[in-house]
Amino acid sequence: MTTSSSVTSASPSEDDKTVHDPAGDSTSMAHHEAYPTREASDHEKTMLAAYEGHDADIPSNEGYILDEAGELKRQQSMASRKRHSVSSHGQSPKQDVEKGITTISSQERADSNIVWWDGPDDPNNPINWSSWLKTSNIILVSAICFVTPLASSMFAPGVPQLMAEFHSTNTELAAFVVSVYILGFAFGPMVLAPLSEIYGRLPVYHVSNVLFVCFNIGCALSTSLNMLIGFRFLAGIFGSTALTNGGGTITDIVSQEKRGRAMSFFVIGPLIGPIVGPIAGGYLSQAKGWRWVFWLLTILGGTFTILCLVFMRETYAVIILERKTKRLQKETGNMDLRSKLDAGLSPKDYFLRSIVRPGKLLIKSPIVLFSSVYIGIIYGYLYLLFTTFTPVFEDRYGFSSGSVGLTYLGLGVGSMSGLALFAVLSDRLLRSKTEAANAKAEAEGKPTPGMMPEYRLPPMIYFSWLIPAGLFIYGWTAQYRVHWIVPIISTALIGIGNLAVFMCIQLYLVDAFTIYAASALAANTIIRSIMGAVLPLAGQKMYNVLGLGWGNSLMAFIALACTPAPWVLTIWGERLRKRFEIKGL
Repeated sequence: MTTSSSVTSASPSEDDKTVHDPAGDSTSMAHHEAYPTREASDHEKTMLAAYEGHDADIPSNEGYILDEAGELKRQQSMASRKRHSVSSHGQSPKQDVEKGITTISSQERADSNIVWWDGPDDPNNPINWSSWLKTSNIILVSAICFVTPLASSMFAPGVPQLMAEFHSTNTELAAFVVSVYILGFAFGPMVLAPLSEIYGRLPVYHVSNVLFVCFNIGCALSTSLNMLIGFRFLAGIFGSTALTNGGGTITDIVSQEKRGRAMSFFVIGPLIGPIVGPIAGGYLSQAKGWRWVFWLLTILGGTFTILCLVFMRETYAVIILERKTKRLQKETGNMDLRSKLDAGLSPKDYFLRSIVRPGKLLIKSPIVLFSSVYIGIIYGYLYLLFTTFTPVFEDRYGFSSGSVGLTYLGLGVGSMSGLALFAVLSDRLLRSKTEAANAKAEAEGKPTPGMMPEYRLPPMIYFSWLIPAGLFIYGWTAQYRVHWIVPIISTALIGIGNLAVFMCIQLYLVDAFTIYAASALAANTIIRSIMGAVLPLAGQKMYNVLGLGWGNSLMAFIALACTPAPWVLTIWGERLRKRFEIKGL
């Protein structure tokens, strides 16, 4: 049977070339000229995989990179599939010589059985979608990525109302009912990320969006603190989907040279959502009560869920080509066909990579452990401050529950300023450090080192000290009731430092762990989210014993002790990476 679909040569590590019909009978595939494309470099594949939220040995839209163990596993999987195909559908053409089919080499057969796009303008390739379809998908993903982080802190100003309604004075529960949502962010990606790689992004988006809405309805109707905490945790798990898959959706449909603007639009939601949330939540809980915070989240989430069901499309090329392969297998009867992006992974492989690898990296790599604990402390401080703004500004400065939400603007302005500074300085410092190191190596007659992961760390060196400085100022000015603008300005300093630390560590881990970058980031996310959920539980007791001044000073001293971290990684990072080299995870 002749088909109109392109079947090109090459594994993901080879160039595409023209494929001719080797068999020459009516049952074989007709040849099509493969369009010339530049094969993505290993660095491009690594970066794309990190954007998509998985390691580079899991297929992305540009292919995959396998270590020796991974390649052996892929070959074994393909051999197993071929044996199953032969046993299920009779002899392969190579074995069926008596029926007049020409025997061909294994390489020719492998080339002719690779399924790829129908040329550079294939409309089924998400990168070729119309502008309105791309834009609508980006807007919807970005909107969900605004709503779900919004839910993390929007409820904070209404906590005193909640505690009064349920007749509780437990300060740990008051903090945990806010931070437990972040705990869901730690565990959600471990299950939802591999599901999106097995079944596609679209089904996971739809199911998660619906469940996010359902669990927020559960929060609004809760009749006890335990019930509310349980529903908040579940809402956090399914609210993490857009944050986990959103970057991948954008890389699926936007070419590399245009990706920066789309990604900037995407990251605004997670950045400003936790800041805008308390402002809206403060006035809403004051006017309508704390339950209306969850009703508003339900309305927003429900609206975007319906829009996603109508307008969103599957963007993951691995799944699209897999469906195309199955269709061609059915049409041609050739069960040896396989997608170019098929790495031979089973569902078990996807889950093991998602769940086991981050834990292995935490154990085997001091860099991952060290950076994860550091950013976990900073993240925990952020949510500890979220849970204390309400009592501090209501009790000490007389703010209403509505206006207390405005105090979160300090962190918001600081975070946005930190992002702007990072965008301006990061690549510039990276280039200057690389050029200086290469020039020095050339002058000494040594090989040029090129771009080193440690060159990502200078912004962290420059701005990390703002975190302890902001904590000192915030604690003592609030202790002595200095004008309210001063502690709010101090939180802006914390926001700048927090953003610099976060971005530097994220990029450093991607560059340092290449093929395993997503697992390194996942390990970082797990520790960060757990500490973000747990540290606020100790906040009120600490302030009760030490007061705002010494309580925040204690936090500042710990943050100050962490500020040499970028220096340590800059000096010894390369040595640590070589000594504790990660292979065959």
